[in-house]
Amino acid sequence: MSTFTTSDGTNIHYTDWGTGRPVVFSHGWPLSGEAWAEQMRLVAEHGFRAIAHDRRGHGRSDNGWAGHHMDTYADDLAQLIEHLDLHDAVLVGHSTGGGEVTRYLGRHGTARVTKAVLLGAVPPLMLQTDTNPGGLPRSAFDGIREGVEGDRAQFYADLAIPFYGANREGHTVSEGVRNDFWRLSMQAGLKAAYDCIAQFSETDFTDDLKSIDIPVLVAHGDDDQIVPIGAAGLRSAELLKDATLRVYPGAPHGLVGHFKDAFNADLLAFINA
Repeated sequence: MSTFTTSDGTNIHYTDWGTGRPVVFSHGWPLSGEAWAEQMRLVAEHGFRAIAHDRRGHGRSDNGWAGHHMDTYADDLAQLIEHLDLHDAVLVGHSTGGGEVTRYLGRHGTARVTKAVLLGAVPPLMLQTDTNPGGLPRSAFDGIREGVEGDRAQFYADLAIPFYGANREGHTVSEGVRNDFWRLSMQAGLKAAYDCIAQFSETDFTDDLKSIDIPVLVAHGDDDQIVPIGAAGLRSAELLKDATLRVYPGAPHGLVGHFKDAFNADLLAFINA
C-alpha cells in the first residue's frame, strides 16, 4: 500500500498507476480515491500516470481528529505532489475534490500544474449568502449534518439516490452503483465526514478561481441535485480566466451511464490537447 506522511504526521494513502504525464484525481465527499478507479484506468491506458489519494479521514488514510479544513486538504495535496515530485500535472477534482483542487491552485500556484478539471465541483460557494443568493440555504447543510450524526448508514444509502439521479424517471442507475457509494462512504471517519460538510459548503473559492492562470475544464450536469449548476459550474466558468465549459443535459452529480461516457471522452480530449 502506498502512503506518505504529511507535515503533521497524518498518513495519506494514494494509488499510483501507469507512466507518463501525471493526472491527479481528488474525490468527492464522503468517498475516497477509489471513486476515480475507472477514470484512473482510462487515462493510464492512454499513456498517462494516474494518481488518486484518499483525503485525510476518508478511505484508507489516517482517521485522525484534527485538520479537516479546506486549507489542510489543499496542503495535503501539495505535499503529495511534492512527495512524488510531479511536474506538468493535470489536476481533476469532483465535488469537494474540485474545491480541494481550486484551493490548491489558489494557495500553492501552478508551478507544477498545467491544466485542471472541475467536475460537479463546489466552487465558488455553495452556501446561500447576501452576496451569493443563488446558493443553497444553511438548512440544507444542517440536514446533512443531522443525517451524518444521527444514522449515517441510512443517510448515505438515501443520499446515493439523488447523487446518481435514481429518483428521476427513466434512470439507469444500478443497485450495485448505489451500494458502492454506501461502501465507500462508510469508510469515512465520522469526525472527518462531519467536519467536511462545513468545508465544502462554507468555503468561498472566488479569489482562488480568479487567480488561476491555466486552462480549466468545467464539467457539470444540469440536473445535479447535490451541487446545482447555476451557482457552481456556470459561475466558476465566469470567474476563471481560461475556462472550457461542458454542460451535460439531464446529468446528475455522480458519474453514471451516458454521463460517465461523455465525461470520459471530454477528459481524454482535454488532457491530450
